[in-house]
Amino acid sequence: MSRFKLRRAPLRVATGAFILSSGLDKWKGDEQTAGGVHGFATGTYPFLKQIEPPKFLRLLAASEIAVGSALLIPVVPAAVAGAALVGFSAGLLGLYVRTPGMRRGRFDPRSTPEGLTISKDIWMLGTGLSLLIDGLSKDDEA
Repeated sequence: MSRFKLRRAPLRVATGAFILSSGLDKWKGDEQTAGGVHGFATGTYPFLKQIEPPKFLRLLAASEIAVGSALLIPVVPAAVAGAALVGFSAGLLGLYVRTPGMRRGRFDPRSTPEGLTISKDIWMLGTGLSLLIDGLSKDDEA
């Protein structure tokens, strides 16, 4: 596995802190928050209807806490943290692509004002891919 590289620190710290904070906020979410988040997610991913809203919110929060922590803990290899982030951000971007009203048109990827809150998460996909590629590369740079 690759060793800690200072060049990855800004990506890992900024993204990890953001996701960890979001997960901690969701962990404390109330019944109304759980219902709203669950309702939005089930509109795109119907199989999630099988999970009760409070349990879904806790699972989502735990996922965010795990991904954020993996990014922040330097002993977690960059490729592993990057892969976790790619998976997480792909789920969010799936909401963006599949939820009506998020984009300007069927073949227009630009966001509507309603879609901006999710479309901006493309930066997490870019960060995850950068960490994954860098972590798998064989270079010897510091």
